[in-house]
Amino acid sequence: MSRRYGSIAFTDAVSAEQEIYGSADFYGRAKVDLEDAAADSLGDQEKHFLESRDSFYLASVGETGWPYVQFRGGPAGFVRVEDEHTFAWADYRGNLQHITTGNLRTDDRIAVIAMDYPRRRRLKIFGTAQVIRSTENPALVESLVHPDDAGAVAERAMVVTVKAFDWNCPQHITPRFTAAEFGDATEALRFRVSMLERTNAELREQLSNR
Repeated sequence: MSRRYGSIAFTDAVSAEQEIYGSADFYGRAKVDLEDAAADSLGDQEKHFLESRDSFYLASVGETGWPYVQFRGGPAGFVRVEDEHTFAWADYRGNLQHITTGNLRTDDRIAVIAMDYPRRRRLKIFGTAQVIRSTENPALVESLVHPDDAGAVAERAMVVTVKAFDWNCPQHITPRFTAAEFGDATEALRFRVSMLERTNAELREQLSNR
């Protein structure tokens, strides 16, 4: 865990709760003044992880103080890491609620949780988000459109500046598989079944010809 992440997440109230459960000393080492901790840099591991996701969860806070969590999904690769502090994706025409983009008008802070269920990995990110509409920068928005989404209407780019991140432990993450992942995992088994079916058909034919 980075010192920057602890500085954002471990408020005084959180530290008091950690004290009750005996983890304050351990996590206290990951907490410094925000002004003394540089923003975390995305490395190759984080870049590969984010760019291979087909979904993530995005949290923002509205003017009422209530948090809002949105599921964002698309073809694997719909998220693009721009540099060591920035990642972005194209935002398409949807259900017209616009809660996240509305929240960002008054508070640009966001949190992201990206999951790899089959491998039980989880990346948590604190950052700030900028909404760049297609009327403001059409070239940027178009560049973020994934080839599999070529027919969709991209209305804006969502650009996140990373402040801190943490790789969370795999405990309690239930492995789940997409249809494609399940297909890849069972390809050898399906081939074996196909060969056995062919052998059985040949044996039945031989027996019927006796």
